[in-house]
Amino acid sequence: MSRQGPLIALAVASVASIGGTRVSTIAIPWLVLTTTGSPVLTGLVGFAEMAPYVLAKALGGPLIDRIGARRISMWCDGLSAIAVTLVPLLFWAGMLSIWVLLPAVALIGVLRAPSDAAKQALVPTIAALGQVPLERVTGVMGASDRLAGTIGAASAGALIALLGPAPALLANALAFCLSGLVVAFGISGRQTQAEKRDVVTTYGTDFAAGWTVLSSDPVLKGLVIMIAVTNLFDQAYGVVLLPVWVKTAGLDVTWVGIFLATFSGASILGAAIAAVIGARLPRLLIYTIGFLFAGPMPMAIFAVDAPLSAIVAVLLVSGFAAGFLNPIIGAILFERIPSAMVGRVIALFGALAWALMPFGGLYGGLLIDSYGIAIALGATGLFYLIATLAPVALPSFRHMNRKGSVAA
Repeated sequence: MSRQGPLIALAVASVASIGGTRVSTIAIPWLVLTTTGSPVLTGLVGFAEMAPYVLAKALGGPLIDRIGARRISMWCDGLSAIAVTLVPLLFWAGMLSIWVLLPAVALIGVLRAPSDAAKQALVPTIAALGQVPLERVTGVMGASDRLAGTIGAASAGALIALLGPAPALLANALAFCLSGLVVAFGISGRQTQAEKRDVVTTYGTDFAAGWTVLSSDPVLKGLVIMIAVTNLFDQAYGVVLLPVWVKTAGLDVTWVGIFLATFSGASILGAAIAAVIGARLPRLLIYTIGFLFAGPMPMAIFAVDAPLSAIVAVLLVSGFAAGFLNPIIGAILFERIPSAMVGRVIALFGALAWALMPFGGLYGGLLIDSYGIAIALGATGLFYLIATLAPVALPSFRHMNRKGSVAA
C-alpha cells in the first residue's frame, strides 16, 4: 500500500459516513415536521439523538485508546448501519410513531459517536504514516467533511422528494457499510499498532487523565467553550430554523439540500486551500473570520427574507470562509494532545463541543413558536455574532498560534 493510501482511505470513509449522516439529519427532521407540523417535536427528535451522542462520545474515549481507533470505527459503522435501517423498517410496518422514533434515533446517536471520534483519533497516526504535516492531513479531512456535507445535502433533498424521508435513510445505512469496509481494507491493523497499549490502569483513571489534559490547557478550554456555544446555534439552524424557513417560504424540501450543499460545496475550496497553505496562515485571524461567516452571515440573509439569488451568493462566500475552520482546529488539537491520549481527549473535546447541541432544536422550535421564523433567525444570528467575538476578547485564544507539547 502506498504511503498516502491510509490517508485516502480515512478521507473516503469520512465522506461516506458524514455524507450518509447528512441524509438522516435532513430526512428525520423533515419527516417529523411534515407529519406533525410541530417545530417543538422536530427539535425534540434532534435532542433524542444528540444527547446520547454526546454522552457516548465522552465515555467512549478511553475505549478508543484501549481497543484501537480502527476497530472502534469499523464496528460502530457496521452497527450504525443496522440501527439506521430500523427506521424505514418500522415505517413500512406502520409502527413509526414519534414515541417509537425517539428511542430509534437515540440508538443511532449512541453508535455514531464512537465512530466519529475514532476516525478523528486516527489523524495523527495517518500523518505519521504519510510523513506529512498535521495541517495537511487536517486540511484533507476538513475538505472531506465539507465534500460529504455537499454530497449528503444535495442527495438528501432528491432522495426525500423521490422516496420519502423514511425510505431515504437506507442511503445512510449503505454509507455506513461503505465506511466500515474502507477502514477495514484501506487501513491495516499492522499500520495502526502504535495506537494500542497495555492496559495497566482503570477506565476511571484513563477518563480522569483525559479530563486533566483538556481542562489544564487554556487554548483547548477556550476552543471547546466557544465551539459548544456556536454548535448550539448551528444545530438550531440546521434542524429547525432552515427547514421551517423553507416550508414557510413555500419551497419544497429540495431547497434545504440546495442551501446546505451550496454552503458545504464552497467550503470544500476553503478547506482545500487550508490543506495546502494552512501551516503558513495566521490562525487567530482566520479562525475569527471563519466563524463570523459560518453562522451570523447565513442567518442574517435568511432573516431579512432576501431573494434566492442573494441567499445563494452569501452562502457561497460564507461556506468558503468556514472551510478554513476545521483544519485549523484539528491542527491545534493534535499539537496539544499527548499522542498516547489522543482517543480519550479528542472524544472528550468532541463531546463537550457538542454538549449544547441536543438543546439546539428545542431552542429553535420554542423561539419560532414564540416569535416567528424571522425573529428566531435574527436573534440566533446576533447571539452567534457575540460568540464569535470571544477570540478578540479572551487572552487565551491568542496562544493558538503557538505549538504546544505533544510528548507522551
